[in-house]
Amino acid sequence: MMSSCRTAVLMTLLVTGIMDAGMAQNKNNKLMIYQLLPRLFGNKQQNNVPYGTIEQNGSGKFADIDNRALEGIHELGTTHVWYTGLIAHGTLTDYSSAGLPANNANVVKGRAGSPYAVRDYYDIDPDLATDVKNRMAEFEALVKRTHDKGMKVIIDFVPNHVAREYKSRMKPAGVKDFGEADDVNLAFGASNDYYYVPGKDFVVPAAKSHEQTPLSALQQKYYKESPAKATGNNVFSERPSVDDWYETVKLNYGIDYLDHEKQHFDPTPGVWTKMRDILVFWTNKGVDGFRCDMAEMVPLAFWNWVIPEVKKVNPDLVFIGEAYDPSKYESFLTTGKFDYLYDKVGLYDGLKRLIRSEEHADVNDIRRVWQHESAGFGDKMLRFLENHDEERIASNGFVGRAELALPAMVVSATLSGGPVMTYFGQEVGEPARAAEGFGGDDNRTSIFDYWGVPEHQKWMNNGAFDGGGLGTEQKALRDYYVKLLQFAGKSEAIAHGKLWEIPVAGNMNKRMYGYVRYTAMQRLLILVNFDRHYRMECNLQIPAEILQGNAVGTVRDQLSDLTINDIRENTIPVWVLPMTAQVLAF
Repeated sequence: MMSSCRTAVLMTLLVTGIMDAGMAQNKNNKLMIYQLLPRLFGNKQQNNVPYGTIEQNGSGKFADIDNRALEGIHELGTTHVWYTGLIAHGTLTDYSSAGLPANNANVVKGRAGSPYAVRDYYDIDPDLATDVKNRMAEFEALVKRTHDKGMKVIIDFVPNHVAREYKSRMKPAGVKDFGEADDVNLAFGASNDYYYVPGKDFVVPAAKSHEQTPLSALQQKYYKESPAKATGNNVFSERPSVDDWYETVKLNYGIDYLDHEKQHFDPTPGVWTKMRDILVFWTNKGVDGFRCDMAEMVPLAFWNWVIPEVKKVNPDLVFIGEAYDPSKYESFLTTGKFDYLYDKVGLYDGLKRLIRSEEHADVNDIRRVWQHESAGFGDKMLRFLENHDEERIASNGFVGRAELALPAMVVSATLSGGPVMTYFGQEVGEPARAAEGFGGDDNRTSIFDYWGVPEHQKWMNNGAFDGGGLGTEQKALRDYYVKLLQFAGKSEAIAHGKLWEIPVAGNMNKRMYGYVRYTAMQRLLILVNFDRHYRMECNLQIPAEILQGNAVGTVRDQLSDLTINDIRENTIPVWVLPMTAQVLAF
């Protein structure tokens, strides 16, 4: 059916004016990030036993991310690979032969453990090495392979908390462990690394009544922590709940949470200098950037100090902050010195409603993001539709069909010159079905368990990384991602151009949206239709302000073989089917 889009509508400048998407962009092209967990990415085993051991379910290794794998990643336009879960974290797998005993099951989530419960900031997770005793050299070889394929390396920096049983066995000579010199009789001490609950022992939270797992026998082993330390998500009690980050301990950056968050930043807290040295250590290993976990839970003053300090070693380092409060975005980019921030609460949440065709889904969510929430710094916002924290698009809990998210992916990739991220398996429609272990059947690929990722394994094809196991629809989906991400990463208009909104459907359909991204050298009309039933059908006249004396010639969709030749008086006839998108170069 024909939509109510007006014919020959003239694009009008919104009250807020034209957004110059290139103002904050550096000279480099757009960052295209591919996130993967090596433990899952290279795992070829398909047993998938819930709560399975590494012997039962297997684990990917650094060696699995070989040149063929990296070529497949690079094919998606990738400039930066975010390797998640590299640093040694709490685990139930015993590597005593390499001096790395298993942790206590009472303070580990899942068998493999959470990558965000770091047990040694100076060590590599042994699961990922073919030769555990040679694990750092294997990591360094992965960095070199990645660089040789023309891509850079991002790893996680987890500044807010550490594993309950943190102990660095690989720290450089002269480095003191967290808490080594703490006065444990103080709830808060300006020179302490941890917060304490003096006189109280840590109480392991009881599992939920429905959570009967194979780990129960292991969890009979007594866990002793006296006095109790504060839990990572700001629980200053000896009794965190099972829903808290009970496997982690909060680090003390000089804020006394028991005294109205009074700041003790002079002299510089010991945690600050320890964290700087950790960042410098990994920078010297060839790491090109850091995704900073829960950046808002660490004082802004720390970021203001540490990022310039580390950039003295490598000025080209990239710092990406996981942030969720739009009111703080500007301060974290300016005072905090971050290069980029997550755009989860704004664009991701709005696009998710549109993908799911929720009752109140509205393209005004897209407009609000670039006009208000990130106005002036849209190029600093990292856009994504999947990551390790979010539901898989193809999961039953999200939308069930990966192709329904393609219009949203087009918006994520083209709305600004900022980074766009893809999560491994997203490009082949991984649905994350089944209860892997700790996380349960939660529409996510578990970060806590040993597991094979079935649809991704079809692309991996037993190490060939040629997509040989994919079905026809999956191959088409991946091809779409390849076209979109390659184009977005190389497009001048997307990386540096201005944005001009176009009212493609007036007020009649709030699930259709259009905008132009343009420079003097390139002009793109981007049209997205989130409606499940109606097509977008309009004639769009391009105004002189954008044409600058150059008439509209042949129009070509960069994502398909569509060509539009019937151009009269600089008017483009458009026709966009439900739940599809077009990127028209004119």
